[in-house]
Amino acid sequence: MPESHTHETDKIPEDLAIEIRKLAHDLSNALEIIVQTSFLLSTTEMKEPGSDWLRMLDGGVQKALDINLALRAYIKEHTPR
Repeated sequence: MPESHTHETDKIPEDLAIEIRKLAHDLSNALEIIVQTSFLLSTTEMKEPGSDWLRMLDGGVQKALDINLALRAYIKEHTPR
């Protein structure tokens, strides 16, 4: 696997990086609410179809968390700090 390294020309300009980091932080905060709500719902007994919807929500939550982690990693790798 080739080494991953970022050239200076691959960096996000600082003014854009500040805004992107702010948006990523806000997204993380919003996702935290969804994650906690999903967890709390999972502690209740649900009948069908509610339990099916909860499983769908859990799948979507996991995908959103994975995307958010990838976004944060990309931002970290491509912004000057």
